[in-house]
Amino acid sequence: MDIVVKEELKAYIDPLTADEHDALERSILAEGCRDALVLWGDVLVDGHNRFGICQKHGLPFNTVQNTRFQSMEDVHLWMIEQHLGRRSVSDFQRGVLALRKRDILAARKQVEQAQLQRESDGTADVADEAGEDSPPWEPAPKISRAELAREAKLSTSQVGMIERIHAQAAAEVVEAVKAGVISISAAAAVADLPEDEQRAAAAGGKDELKQAAKRVRESKRKPRAPKPEAAEMDFEEADEEQIASRDAEVLSALEQLGEDAPALRRRVVALTRENDTLRAQLAALRKQLEVL
Repeated sequence: MDIVVKEELKAYIDPLTADEHDALERSILAEGCRDALVLWGDVLVDGHNRFGICQKHGLPFNTVQNTRFQSMEDVHLWMIEQHLGRRSVSDFQRGVLALRKRDILAARKQVEQAQLQRESDGTADVADEAGEDSPPWEPAPKISRAELAREAKLSTSQVGMIERIHAQAAAEVVEAVKAGVISISAAAAVADLPEDEQRAAAAGGKDELKQAAKRVRESKRKPRAPKPEAAEMDFEEADEEQIASRDAEVLSALEQLGEDAPALRRRVVALTRENDTLRAQLAALRKQLEVL
């Protein structure tokens, strides 16, 4: 039979890297095509890389029909579920696949609800009543972010960041995170920038993307309460003046040591202690002001 390759399905899952494709080709050349290609009628659903390699080298392969598919949505769901279980799929790819599954199920749910409404209104057509357009699986409830995270083996925060990238990021930023140039968190931060700024950062490469992410994060940090700079300066100047005054008294006392040594020495000790206390208080208050 002639196998039909639909570009829509071939591109639905991110392609293998060059290294991964070369490794698969070496394996097939050494051991043959061990896994059967999955078909829906004459349409190739799973095994596009294996099919291409076998055609290139004239190698035999087996096929198997999946008879559960009733629509292209069913095919997409099956492909998603297959790839979510594969270790070679990156965190970002798993997140995107999980989001695609959620969108498909949400759209399906809307169709089902519309069908139920038509039935309750008595406007359902014969095909609907016969169930010809019903999905092959039981209707699924809306998937929460936590459920998506569990299925994709990610944290809920990672799923949230991937949602933001999926919805807001320029194509260049998406390609950068797919290629591992930047992390998911950095890409999510950059996605908050206007699209032209995202593209400019991506054009600048890894370092520029990281700097852009850093700028976004810093701009989102909760601003600290403004420091009372004027009051702080006045306070510091006043305390410094007190300390300077004490130092002047110490110097004056030292100059008079010859006249009344015991009394002056006691005065010097007292003034020195006062100065030390003032300096400690000033240092403590400066630290408090830094915290504000």
